[in-house]
Amino acid sequence: MRILLIEDDTETQEFLLRRLEEKGFAVDIAKTGNRGIFLAKTNEYDVILLDYGLPEKNGFMVCEEIRSSGKHTPIIMISVSDAVDYKIKGLTAGADDYVAKPFYFEELFARIQAMLRRPAVLESSFYSIDDLKVDIDRQTVMRANAPIYLTRKEFSLLEYLLKHTGTVVTRGELMEHIWDMTLDPFSNTIETHVLNLRRKIEQPSKIKLIHSIPGRGYKIDLIR
Repeated sequence: MRILLIEDDTETQEFLLRRLEEKGFAVDIAKTGNRGIFLAKTNEYDVILLDYGLPEKNGFMVCEEIRSSGKHTPIIMISVSDAVDYKIKGLTAGADDYVAKPFYFEELFARIQAMLRRPAVLESSFYSIDDLKVDIDRQTVMRANAPIYLTRKEFSLLEYLLKHTGTVVTRGELMEHIWDMTLDPFSNTIETHVLNLRRKIEQPSKIKLIHSIPGRGYKIDLIR
């Protein structure tokens, strides 16, 4: 999952970046309102964390411009004020939720999870295909009841493929949703992670689950 953090305070940036990466998120950072608008319009994010007090344009203005561009990415606005009129103004500008500083990271994380569960079809937190079982909330992976250790990126990759079971996922989609904008599009990072993931969940005696679709991408499916 990929998050855009629009925040100009260095201490808050570093804190949220560290904690979100610990949870397996890829995070892009914008330090000004205009930069945040540009990234939000040109990239695909799963959630946007938007501070109110920004250089150039405040959070309300940024939120309005993102929404006017046709982007429906969930936005959680963060502000030092918990005044009701600020909350109303933020929600009216197009934010989906509002958090006042100071906040507990656990509360913010719970709100992020709520945003991620908000699609028209409620996403499951548990996936099973053949004898592979993945619990998203507990971050556990098992095949034939044997636990499998995955790195954070491998787990995020597997989660994204499972959420699109039976559907071809392009390399571009994986870049947008699993990695941040520092990834070199010409590197073989994605291919390497897919290969490592296959090695871990597809032992010789097991049915192949991750399939390469030449010229298109990858999909996870049960093909006997």
